[in-house]
Amino acid sequence: MDKYQVVFHIDERDKGLLGLNNIENLLADLGEDNVNAELVANHEGIEILLKSPDTYVEQIIRLDKMGVKFAACANAMRQRGVTKEQLVELVQVVPSGVGELVKKQAQGWAYIRP
Repeated sequence: MDKYQVVFHIDERDKGLLGLNNIENLLADLGEDNVNAELVANHEGIEILLKSPDTYVEQIIRLDKMGVKFAACANAMRQRGVTKEQLVELVQVVPSGVGELVKKQAQGWAYIRP
């Protein structure tokens, strides 16, 4: 069987921890070698990807080492005045969070919104 492919959508800051924990639980259940996972953050959800003491930097880095990808919406960054330098270094900036979600779903990825 091919790997499971799952995209997690975070658009609310308050759902950040839940989403990250969902990813950890999924990897524990199915095995990190059996899952391709990406977290796409837009709207206020991009705030969970910031390098600041009250975010989830350690958990993001741990998940990255397990193969999880992280994407921030450039539109949301612009609207919220967030620069690439403010994000955790491993985060990829995509032109549109919604566009990234549509692409993943068109490729057959499961969609999870905690």
